[in-house]
Amino acid sequence: MSLLKISGLTHRFAGLCAVSDFNLLLQQNELVGIIGPNGAGKTTVFNLMTGVYRASEGSINFQGKELVGLDPHSITRLGIARTFQNIRLFKELSVLDNVRIAHYGQMAYSPAEALLHIGRFRAEERRITSQALDLLAVFHLDESANETAKNLPYGLQRRLEMARALAAEPKLLLLDEPAAGMNPNEIFQLMDFIGWIRRTFSVTILLIEHQMRLVMGICERLVVLDFGATIAEGLPAEIQANPKVLEAYLGEEVVS
Repeated sequence: MSLLKISGLTHRFAGLCAVSDFNLLLQQNELVGIIGPNGAGKTTVFNLMTGVYRASEGSINFQGKELVGLDPHSITRLGIARTFQNIRLFKELSVLDNVRIAHYGQMAYSPAEALLHIGRFRAEERRITSQALDLLAVFHLDESANETAKNLPYGLQRRLEMARALAAEPKLLLLDEPAAGMNPNEIFQLMDFIGWIRRTFSVTILLIEHQMRLVMGICERLVVLDFGATIAEGLPAEIQANPKVLEAYLGEEVVS
């Protein structure tokens, strides 16, 4: 059975069709990219998958469970986590607390125990802190654990956002333009980093990206959107050579 099966996914905003009849199959441990120009519907697909929007039509089946109609919290608990094009950290909190927050979907104490600091509360808080520190160490952020998140350099904020997403122990990680704002050297480092994440955490990755060198270098398959519709899908080499794709919006960048 596929990890994810999206069938006939369609979404409209006040009569405007942002996504039209989108279909996707993802197998476990794949790394697949969705590409296309601004306004093509890429982030809308992510928002539909994570419950930010409810699809007008279609199905999103994740490990045999229908996601359409579920709220974002429930979808996260099922095993889907994401990052955002514009970094969305709790910037006034510490690096450690940003990751600790992501663990609370797995907490084993009740609201009453949390309020009164009784029962399982203290043991669970120690466990969550320990797990968060271990994850920060894996991402080489442990020395910055007590630093305020907004004070981290941009590249480390990106890394922290990925660490926070992985703290939810997802089976599917959605990366929305992870290379946004990065220089060419940082993009090459990011390519290695995304591959390392997939190997280390055995996680399936679906990413949106405009940086063609990144998607052509790391993605196993690509889906191309234009005005909400899929105009091509296939191996990176096939997409590179697809005249319709080149004419539509990739131009010379993809072959440079």
